[in-house]
Amino acid sequence: MPSDSFARLNAEVVACRACPRLVAWREEVARTKRAAFRDDDYWGRPVPGFGDPSARVLIVGLAPAAHGANRTGRMCTGDRSSDWLYASLHRVGYANQPTSVSCDDGLELKDAYISAAVRCAPPGNKPTPAERDRCRPYLDRELALLDRVEVIVTLGAFGYEALWSALRDAGVELPRPRPRFGHLLEVPTARGTILGCFHPSQQNMFTGKRTEPMLDAVFMRARELTRAR
Repeated sequence: MPSDSFARLNAEVVACRACPRLVAWREEVARTKRAAFRDDDYWGRPVPGFGDPSARVLIVGLAPAAHGANRTGRMCTGDRSSDWLYASLHRVGYANQPTSVSCDDGLELKDAYISAAVRCAPPGNKPTPAERDRCRPYLDRELALLDRVEVIVTLGAFGYEALWSALRDAGVELPRPRPRFGHLLEVPTARGTILGCFHPSQQNMFTGKRTEPMLDAVFMRARELTRAR
């Protein structure tokens, strides 16, 4: 078997059809489209990770948005959540520009890599535990390839739980009981510091439950942690 690589892994991700419910949904969304994007060619497939292969910061989200990454083909791209995420990454110095709208928009990440617990857009933005577990080998392999990672930011509790299972099954010693997920939660491990971040969803940001300074604080803390090592 050839050695693993990002190219090989991403090709396998894109070709995956392991979850019938997710396959049907992502392809239905790509056919019917949203009126605002009726002229777009939707990606409509699983979405691979994106970023710097030498990153010291890994960001793990939930899943692609139906009309975001499922449309554009780039993780966390093309929806309101991504607007806040990439603007924050730009302010803190992880992105060369504050927007991410398409795969050919010139965006580059430095020292950061973005992944997700599930690679297909799920109905209602809610993957099942079985779908999460079926997809997790891709996260396992990314963790192995991203061997310089020192901080793992989890966007929301779903990503936190998926990451915890991946580290546990890889033999990483973890505290018991598992700390409750929260914003700016820090859990030091031999694989790196887990850093919790509330998801920058449109609902959270518009209602003021989450703010840009709250998001920036996470990535500034990630920067501090990588500098300390």
